[in-house]
Amino acid sequence: ITNDGDVENLIENVVVNNTFLYSAFYTFSNQDIISLLDQYGLKVKVERGNRVFPVSNKSSDVIKTLEKFLKDNNVNIELRSEIRNIEKDNDKFCLEFSDDSTRYFDKVIIATGGESYEQTGSTGDGYKFAKNFDHNIIDLKPALIPSELKGYFPEELQGLSLRNVELSAYVNGKKVFEDFGEMLFTHYGISGPLVLTMSNYINKHVKDSKVEISIDLKPALDYEKLDNRIVKDFETYSKKQFKNALNDLLPKKLIPVIIALSIIPEDKFVNQINKKERMHLIELLKNFKFEFLKFRPLNEAIITSGGIDTGEINPSTMESKKVPGLFFAGEVIDVDALTGGYNLQIAYSTGYLCGYNC
Repeated sequence: ITNDGDVENLIENVVVNNTFLYSAFYTFSNQDIISLLDQYGLKVKVERGNRVFPVSNKSSDVIKTLEKFLKDNNVNIELRSEIRNIEKDNDKFCLEFSDDSTRYFDKVIIATGGESYEQTGSTGDGYKFAKNFDHNIIDLKPALIPSELKGYFPEELQGLSLRNVELSAYVNGKKVFEDFGEMLFTHYGISGPLVLTMSNYINKHVKDSKVEISIDLKPALDYEKLDNRIVKDFETYSKKQFKNALNDLLPKKLIPVIIALSIIPEDKFVNQINKKERMHLIELLKNFKFEFLKFRPLNEAIITSGGIDTGEINPSTMESKKVPGLFFAGEVIDVDALTGGYNLQIAYSTGYLCGYNC
């Protein structure tokens, strides 16, 4: 539903135009949305990373609660009413509907989402409407999205989930991201919380730069401690072949890949492995490298990065600086955050400002 951190924490986790959201977050905070839902009987729980969920674990319960709030406030909900175009006629907004009807309104809030997850109705229409009013649209890019890799081993690694690893990303040799947590290997590359977060830091670089990804499989151990650990394992399995000596160190699916990338023959007996070979193995475990190929398609992204230029929106009201009476809320604006409920809170907070100032 949201994240239970303080407002400064919310702002820190917005990676694009976070200062634009100060007024919105302080006017309608995460505690305000939690309180509103509680007033209507929806109980919440806080889980890892301060993520807030309904106690029932059902998103439908959140939808029902918000719908009840709308109806109690006499909001007219019209589903399946697609809008084709919006124009301004003197002081009124003329909305053209897909059934060829037209209707006039004093004010309009565009809260159509991004261009990802089309099945939710986010087809990018909001950008089209804004552009018709001469608003600048910052280039749209996928954010919080899985990555495809070069030099990948899909048959061996697909389905492998890694916990407590450190993921780093380098753009033309410069580190732009590093974090610790969980990730998943898929049929095309990598996904999971770490990878989704990483995408927000590299999506502005991937077009014209070389992006490399490194996984530290044993971040809790420095090189010396990892060497000591491997030496102990090798002593335990001294009479076994190398391919049978890594079961205590690595997940089963990962072992054939690490062996293939090492300089140690798989059938070499452990008591014959020299220091140079062992050091190469340690480097491989601390720096398991891939080259980034591309992101998955935009419609697989959790959110869309880019959108309506924040410089053309009043951050205190969310009203267009170009068109009086036109407001914007949520993902259609050029703001995006990391995973953890932050993007949802952006929607609530900017939406509140729109409603309050209409």
